[in-house]
Amino acid sequence: MKRTDKTLALAELEKLYYGAKPALKFSTPYELLVAVILSAQCTDERVNKVTEVLFQAHNTPSSMLALTQTELEKFIFSCGFYRMKAEHILSASRDILEKFGGEVPNTVEELMSLAGVGKKTANVVYSVAFGGDAIAVDTHVFRVSNRLGLAKGNTPLEVEAGLNKAIPKCDWSKAHHWLIYHGRRVCHSQRPDCENCTLRAFCDYAKSNKNPIKK
Repeated sequence: MKRTDKTLALAELEKLYYGAKPALKFSTPYELLVAVILSAQCTDERVNKVTEVLFQAHNTPSSMLALTQTELEKFIFSCGFYRMKAEHILSASRDILEKFGGEVPNTVEELMSLAGVGKKTANVVYSVAFGGDAIAVDTHVFRVSNRLGLAKGNTPLEVEAGLNKAIPKCDWSKAHHWLIYHGRRVCHSQRPDCENCTLRAFCDYAKSNKNPIKK
């Protein structure tokens, strides 16, 4: 993919999704952290329904740790992978209390030091809650970036590195949302709507498929 294509693709993404915001609902960095952990392989809509109930009584590390893992699992069961997610939420909450005085840390490195928090989750919290510059590579970002040719890679970390080079740092956080929205609305996993995609002229996937899959 030519650099001019990358520039044009980014300009079109910004045009399409200018002002895109996170779909997860939260009011504090801690609530966002919990919501992002729950969002792994789960829709934001489902997570918002679960956290609407959960956060009424348990929206701080100390109040979350008042729950046993079994009790927390009952709250988050419908998000899938509930045992692992409950373990991560409780472990991260404990670390926040013991290592950071009850406050969610505001750097990627410190966020990743929390038990159960990986690079994607840390980048989201750093970017959205604290206004940092970061691109979190979820399944949508990974897929769209590879298909467009904006950043090629076999792992999220490889794609993140490529995006960091291809996109101006001041646009990292915004581009994260542009790519997510495009993955949800147009560049679907199984049936990408190439026919109606305004980025097809800049897209490696569309160029390599003479008969792109239609809806």
